[in-house]
Amino acid sequence: MANTGLLPFVRGVDFTCNDFSDDKFPDAIRYMTGLQWLRLDKTNLCDIPEELGKLMKLENLSLKKNNLEKLFGELTELKCLRSLNVRHNKVKTSGIPAELFHLEELTTLDLSHNRLKEVPEGLEKAKSLLVLNLSHNRIETIPPTLFVQLTDLLFLDLSHNLLETLPPQTRRLANLQTLILNDNPLGVFQLRQLPSLQSLETLHMRNTQRTLANLPTSLETLSNLSDVDLSKNALTKIPDALYTLLSLKRLNLSDNEISELSAAMDTWQKLESLNLSRNNLTSLPASLCKLQNLRRLHVDDNKLDFEGIPSGIGKLGALEVFSAANNLLEMIPEGLCRCGALKKLNLSCNKLITLPDAVHLLSDLESLQLHGNPDLVMPPKPVERPRGAGLQYYNIDFSLQAQLQLAGAASAESTTTSSVKSDPIARKLRLRRGRPEPEQKDSALILRGMQEQANTQHGDNVLDQRHSELKPKRWDESLEKPPLDYSEFFDEDTGQTPGLQVWEIENFIPAPVDEVAHGKFFEGDCYIVLKTAVEEQGQLSWDIHFWIGSKATLDKGACAAMHAVNLRNLLGAKRTRRHEQGDESPEFMALFPTPPVYIQGSHTPSGFFTVDDPHYVTRLYRVHGAGNSIHLEPVAVRAASLDPRYVFVLDTGLIIYLWYGKKAKNTLKSKARLFAEKINKEERKNKAELIAEPPGKEPKSFWQILGHEEDVPFVPEVTIFHKIQTIINIKIF
Repeated sequence: MANTGLLPFVRGVDFTCNDFSDDKFPDAIRYMTGLQWLRLDKTNLCDIPEELGKLMKLENLSLKKNNLEKLFGELTELKCLRSLNVRHNKVKTSGIPAELFHLEELTTLDLSHNRLKEVPEGLEKAKSLLVLNLSHNRIETIPPTLFVQLTDLLFLDLSHNLLETLPPQTRRLANLQTLILNDNPLGVFQLRQLPSLQSLETLHMRNTQRTLANLPTSLETLSNLSDVDLSKNALTKIPDALYTLLSLKRLNLSDNEISELSAAMDTWQKLESLNLSRNNLTSLPASLCKLQNLRRLHVDDNKLDFEGIPSGIGKLGALEVFSAANNLLEMIPEGLCRCGALKKLNLSCNKLITLPDAVHLLSDLESLQLHGNPDLVMPPKPVERPRGAGLQYYNIDFSLQAQLQLAGAASAESTTTSSVKSDPIARKLRLRRGRPEPEQKDSALILRGMQEQANTQHGDNVLDQRHSELKPKRWDESLEKPPLDYSEFFDEDTGQTPGLQVWEIENFIPAPVDEVAHGKFFEGDCYIVLKTAVEEQGQLSWDIHFWIGSKATLDKGACAAMHAVNLRNLLGAKRTRRHEQGDESPEFMALFPTPPVYIQGSHTPSGFFTVDDPHYVTRLYRVHGAGNSIHLEPVAVRAASLDPRYVFVLDTGLIIYLWYGKKAKNTLKSKARLFAEKINKEERKNKAELIAEPPGKEPKSFWQILGHEEDVPFVPEVTIFHKIQTIINIKIF
């Protein structure tokens, strides 16, 4: 390159879809010493380029869809590497150096879609890992030592392997939030470790040979579990353990052998999506109608008839999708048409004769699928009476005899007409001559009368339609729009799998955000959020949002809006939605399992300005609670906030103090340590120093920050309640 003086200031480069085979990798990359992220997807790489060893500040590296068979090379020198993605390659277990897992900053590792036959040696040394994806390989066993060290894991995907069991040490993953085990022969695995994973929110075990015998009898300890997939198994009924999951929002039990449902399903008051397709159901329980938050119900390919659907189904006021294709329905309850939020109704391939008249009143209905019902006759359509007299239901008999009588024709004339109509030879002669016969005259009279009636009722619409057809088109409407290419900003996998994807605006372009950081927004940044879902027919749908921080610069906000529109055009989505900090819609808030967290400062620099010294706001947190509900509570940054019964976290940015009260429980101390380590990893990139001291041994800087004089001893005060309780105890004993 001609001017290499500018290269050290480049923060990220996307080389996707280039050809770097046969030593074509650009040598100038070695001069980009300030590079923080690098994308080398689909570049025909067979080996790791040695130039990568010069990028000492590199944090995120993507090598997807190449021809890599080994990772030996310069990767072990990248001391700042936080995220490594090598999915869809040909990497074997022997091709992964153990030194790679000594990188202290490595938090995200994706080795999926490769040729691993066993877990890479030394992986247990990667103690900072939060996200681990080993799916779509040929791994047969998991070594017991793996989960002894990786206790901070939040996301683990082991799907599409040859696993028959998991080691007992799996119960040590107390922080794990997502566990995916789909498509493994786990028939002998009893899931005894599962109740110990108390932070679990997502559990997918599709096609893992689940039966009623190899599932736990109770899952009450999993109070956060909201997404469960047990499809393609051998369940004859819904396991009793699932009824103890009070936080359940999504449940997929399709492709099983379930023949009955329990009335206990009314315990799922937070349930939003229920898939029971391809089972042996003959009826749905009435308790289903108590699920007020249910939005999607799929019961395709069962044996449901009219009596099998509860009449009170109209109580599901939030229901948006009801799919019951391939059943035995001859009719549906009228209550189903009282679900005012219904958008998609699939009743195809049944035995429907008709539908309730009220089906026409579903004003929000966008898709009505009725194919495969050969005897179906649609009900009459309601219209408004003149002068607002309400709704009138009418049905038109389009037979010639009935219409002639309505038109005032004589009965004798109609009899003659019918006899002429029955003679096929006479009909052929009429058609050949082209002369209007009596029947044609009467038909013309009838059609003209119906047309006049239609014009009277809908005259304005007809005139508007005619005027729109006669209106000349713009000269540029007939021009073919050029195809647009957004691969420079979004890869081809974007929006192709269900889930959530987030980008932050960095140097005018969207940069992917790790899954562990979803829902954490810096006030000085802007983000694009994509929610991909699968509809009942297997089609993908997208919700696109962009979020503007209250302290974000103008260039970030403009780029977020522009790239959100680019993403909409790329996927063919309907629209994008703008959200400002503190004014987010409920739909946006529902995208994240927990409410979004606002962080002061900026994580990425502006495209016009370089931020070298981040500004940190001093905060003091009290750690309190019990069991699974231990959490951080912000308190005033002063010495008077300290209480000997609790643990406190003083966050000053690059130094995080842990203050252990003399009467604090050990569970609070260990949890506080974990909170501080997560803040350091996720927000400070492991650059902060953790200082933990008991009362009386605090450093001077600790008291200076809290505004307490050094020469005056400080005794933390207890609450009035605690004092009263102490006095009572003294009097009793």
